[in-house]
Amino acid sequence: MKQPRTLFGRTALAIALVLLAFQVIAIGAMFYYVNYPLSRRATEDFAALMVLSAQTWVELPPATRAEFARELRTNHGLTILEAREPLPDSTSRLPYRYLLESALARRTGRPVAIKTTGDPEWFWADIPTPGRTIRVGFPRSRIGVQPPAAISVVLIAAALLTLLAALVLARRITRPLAKLAQAATQVGRGETPEPVPEDGPEELAALARTINRMAQEVRALLANRTTLLAGISHDLRTPLARMQLAIELLPRASDPGLVEGLRRDIEEMDRLIGQFLDLGRGLHHGDQAETDLCTVLDKIVADARRGGAEVRLATAEPCVRGVNVLALRRIVTNLVDNAVRYGEGKPVDVALATDADSVTIRVLDRGPGIPEEAREAVFQPFHRLEPSRSHATGGSGLGLAVARQLAQASGWRIELRPREGGGTEARLTLPAAG
Repeated sequence: MKQPRTLFGRTALAIALVLLAFQVIAIGAMFYYVNYPLSRRATEDFAALMVLSAQTWVELPPATRAEFARELRTNHGLTILEAREPLPDSTSRLPYRYLLESALARRTGRPVAIKTTGDPEWFWADIPTPGRTIRVGFPRSRIGVQPPAAISVVLIAAALLTLLAALVLARRITRPLAKLAQAATQVGRGETPEPVPEDGPEELAALARTINRMAQEVRALLANRTTLLAGISHDLRTPLARMQLAIELLPRASDPGLVEGLRRDIEEMDRLIGQFLDLGRGLHHGDQAETDLCTVLDKIVADARRGGAEVRLATAEPCVRGVNVLALRRIVTNLVDNAVRYGEGKPVDVALATDADSVTIRVLDRGPGIPEEAREAVFQPFHRLEPSRSHATGGSGLGLAVARQLAQASGWRIELRPREGGGTEARLTLPAAG
């Protein structure tokens, strides 16, 4: 049996199985130690009455037998007559029948079958007596028990009560855990969740206190990290500005190649500082606005084309969603830049598709692809498939890390997949609600 995926489902299933097993054991014990002895005793008494009635009827003068039969019918619900032909074969799965047959066999010393005739509501037994066989009949209402109905009521009631108890108990256990899991997820995205109630069982209260304290510590850590990186960027960009100014003041006789190389180095250092800042701010939310995603993608593709890349855009009808536009633009721009850089000069495709559950943006290239074991590692800061640190053969190793953090902060999902026919597919998935 496949187990439910949620803790609530598994807890409810475990409790339900335990309670159902207890119900089965309890019903079995009640039947074996209470119902069965009472039923056996009742059939013994009834069998004794039937045998005694048959023997009495045989010993009575013929003139008084009719009066005796009326008395049996009135006071005991029995019909008695002489059996002149065998009873037809019939079947009945009533448990009482088997107990009564056993009791009659013990009383008479011979097997006695309980059968029905044309009317299924009447049971008949041929009781052997000296010289003749006496047929004794009784209605089904004389027994007064309905095992199928009783079993059905007990099983249905037990199943419903067990299920209700399992759901209530499981919900009481898992609801605080669900709140703690939601708070932990928010902390992981850099958010500050509402304080989790610190009540309930001691273990859950302690866990709630830990989550609340951790949320405050993470918020302080992120704020300190952003402040630190902002300070470092300011301190680094100041000497970079002086270096840029010094290059502009160099004599005209200076080596042009050397001057141009210095300019490129300064620009690369400024770009790296910007990426560090993006990485530091990656866990913070931005403002959301209703935006046509097709328009955002069109601008990103146009910028890439102006840089000399061959990028094709395929979109459907306008797709308006409430998103953090800056985060979306930065993520897709990083993905397009990676596709252009590693696409070996082949066209890059950008596609947008929507369905009932999500919005999907795909960036596809025809480069060498990424090994399966490295598809998650490339999202780590400074991880590069190409081991050298040359900008000509690869980036800084921060682009995908920034994209992943921005996506997680916005509640989006980003992943890399192999493209059919060769290359890589970078897929960004946004919830349909935006």
